[in-house]
Amino acid sequence: MGRTACFYAVEGVDGSGKSGMVASIVAHLAGSGGSAIATREPGGTPQGEKLRALLLSGADDAWDQQSELLMMTAARVEHVRRVILPALERGTSVVSDRYVGSTIAYQGAGRGMAEDYIRLLHKQAVGDIWPDLVVILDLDPEIGLTRSRQRLSAGAIDEGRFETLDLDFHRRIRESFLDQAARDPDRHAVVNAHGTPEEVRARTIAAIDAWRSGAKVHAPGS
Repeated sequence: MGRTACFYAVEGVDGSGKSGMVASIVAHLAGSGGSAIATREPGGTPQGEKLRALLLSGADDAWDQQSELLMMTAARVEHVRRVILPALERGTSVVSDRYVGSTIAYQGAGRGMAEDYIRLLHKQAVGDIWPDLVVILDLDPEIGLTRSRQRLSAGAIDEGRFETLDLDFHRRIRESFLDQAARDPDRHAVVNAHGTPEEVRARTIAAIDAWRSGAKVHAPGS
């Protein structure tokens, strides 16, 4: 059965191509006769963008892990209430570059915070709102980390706080995303993010179209 206004989240390790893929998905949905907006986390609102600047810049020890989690959640509250829900209510799909899956991966698997606590906090803060479909761009974290560091350096972008962390941290992130998908396959599409941008885009759009038509889309390594 076809779907109209839906909430999509694009997840993956740093450097997996999420931002560009969000734009491609929005264009595809618009080209299919619907309306869609692109957004991101942390961010998406003026308040969220201010928190983003605090969370992604500086040294890794700038924030206690509990403070980090609470700020991520605060940004999400603003994002859900001011952007995501209003768009869905007016019939516009939402495509977000990261959502709570990243919190489970980064603050949970990465930092070692309890996933049950993260999920409870999410439910209490935003009403247990989850994406209709999570697209995970699955990439070797070593490749992604190299790409991300190069992008930040070339653009003089001060958002490299997580890129300062070691490869083992980023490997835990990847494993968490894959674990989330394995536990909830009907809500996740795992897309092989190795290859050219055109190849990855084609795989992603095919997975979204399959999901919209009601087909199974969980296909690690596809």
